Amino acid sequence: MQDTYTFKEIPPQRPNTPLLDRIDTPDQLRELSAAQLPELARELRAFLLWSVGQTGGHFGAGLGVLELTVALHYVFNTPDDRLVWDVGHQAYPHKILTGRREQLGTIRQKDGLAGFPKRAESEYDTFGVGHSSTSISAALGMAIAARMQDTGRRSIAVIGDGAMTAGMAFEALNHAGHLRANMLVILNDNDMSISHNVGGLSNYFAKLLASRTYNQVRDSSKRLLEGTPLKALARKTEEHFKGMIAPGTLFEELGFNYIGPIDGHDLPLLVDTLENIRALEGPQFLHVVTKKGKGFAPAEADPVGYHAINKIEPAPASKPQVVDKPAQPAPRPKYANVFGQWLCDAAEQDARVVGITPAMCEGSDLLAFSKRFPDRYFDVAIAEQHSVTLAAGLACDGAKPVVAIYSTFLQRAYDQLIHDVAIQDLDVLFAIDRAGLVGEDGPTHAGAFDLSYLRCIPNLVVMAPADENETRQLLHTGLMHAGPAAVRYPRGTGPGVDMQQTLTPLPLGKGRMRREGKRIAILNFGTRLSAAEQAAEALDATVADMRFVKPLDEAMVLALAENHDLLVTVEENVIAGGAGSAVGEFLLAQGLAQPLLQLGLPDRFVDHGKHGELLSECGLNADGIRQAIERRLDSLPQGQTLQAVR
Repeated sequence: MQDTYTFKEIPPQRPNTPLLDRIDTPDQLRELSAAQLPELARELRAFLLWSVGQTGGHFGAGLGVLELTVALHYVFNTPDDRLVWDVGHQAYPHKILTGRREQLGTIRQKDGLAGFPKRAESEYDTFGVGHSSTSISAALGMAIAARMQDTGRRSIAVIGDGAMTAGMAFEALNHAGHLRANMLVILNDNDMSISHNVGGLSNYFAKLLASRTYNQVRDSSKRLLEGTPLKALARKTEEHFKGMIAPGTLFEELGFNYIGPIDGHDLPLLVDTLENIRALEGPQFLHVVTKKGKGFAPAEADPVGYHAINKIEPAPASKPQVVDKPAQPAPRPKYANVFGQWLCDAAEQDARVVGITPAMCEGSDLLAFSKRFPDRYFDVAIAEQHSVTLAAGLACDGAKPVVAIYSTFLQRAYDQLIHDVAIQDLDVLFAIDRAGLVGEDGPTHAGAFDLSYLRCIPNLVVMAPADENETRQLLHTGLMHAGPAAVRYPRGTGPGVDMQQTLTPLPLGKGRMRREGKRIAILNFGTRLSAAEQAAEALDATVADMRFVKPLDEAMVLALAENHDLLVTVEENVIAGGAGSAVGEFLLAQGLAQPLLQLGLPDRFVDHGKHGELLSECGLNADGIRQAIERRLDSLPQGQTLQAVR
């Protein structure tokens, strides 16, 4: 097995992995000799490259922690010892080594393996995860439980340097240091963001700091000097010594014994260091430096671009003949591209416009903006709460901040959204990406709740565009609105409508009629408009593109209620508290007993799968909408009209 691959060298057929094929549980891994581990790692890397090449999926992060994963399962008694991954997209090697090797070909597919650790999937997935910076808190909870139960089991949190930027991680570190919990935090530094100090000398000192002899002398000296002025001097001397060779002073001040940095791809060193740490009491902090995408040359060169890959198609056996083909239409822009272009256009027109993102530059398509307007671009790292309050501060002094954030990530800043922005009625625009179902990433990343959790906040305008052009114009509408506003849009591409380059604010709280029909009126909120129109064609129904969830177009709702027997709301958001609930609340407030069918996401977490598959499962494709309306119509008497409750 080789150590580094290119696209051409990824095995087209399943590679020969005799050692890996023997490992169905970590117990079997621990039966190997330490000398066999490097070969196991090579086989594991080849298998991972081949498997992800067959299915697509997260890529670079798993390659970067491959040796660390082997070492952790080799040294610690998993699953009794609790191994907690942060973010979780780096857990593919972990899944392979914990009995799911033969299922890896189903990863991120409907009814297949989840792309992230999932407690219901395996006892080795000790904590379900998809978002960042949760591992230390969870591992600390497990360490406290172990202390209460007097089991002696260990807790290990593996956190990347990006996730370490979130306040939650430092809150947990501070608490763990205070409690003197028996736990290990491993910082996977894969971007050299904390230290470049890796090499023979730092590896030597790391082994020294983790050794039993050093720590016994350290603890004995503390006891000997207890109650004397020399104890404080000795502690400061140790800190200064560590500060000269390692960037661990901060973690020492938080109460951790800092060890590192060490080479995270040196398996013998990892095993030796972890075995030493396993014998230590109290909170330990191991700093390992890795290379994201290790072993795959393109990913090593471009770790951001190869964070995930699509399925790798085999090259044709022979060179195809050149034939004249009709010109292909230009690819449709993704909604994120629409946002990125709009933000650049808005910034050109208004020098007050500022772009803010919590570590989603590429995902939110802010790269062009960051280069064209570097003084007005702020990537705050994985710190969603800070991003919102930063925007509030900017708005206080006359800027026009735009927060580009995923729907599920905004959930983490809900308190700041209410207290720091909405209560003060500040001029902040939230561009909410990944609204609705997101397909293969599953429930941890699905924007299923934003209409519900936004609609209840006073002062906030909430918009749900139906297509690319409406997204562009509603973003501009939100920017022009003197107060907090939110525009939610999904992952992927839209229907391909013509884009209006002129930025024109739309009338606040006004929808538009799309089709005139009879008896049934479909009120669409968001990008299910095309499916609603297809259903309406089959049913001869009226279709309204509502655009605004808040303020609701009440005049349009009343007009539709007066002329139709049944109102149907459609949204890619949970039904509970969503846009349909807004319509129902308004009708009841008017004293109207109008039959209302609310279609949206069910009251459960929708598992991973292709977006179209999940829409069908939830009844939000054209057929599902039509069938739901037909079932409801069957229960209504013919010619039923609007009735007053009073």
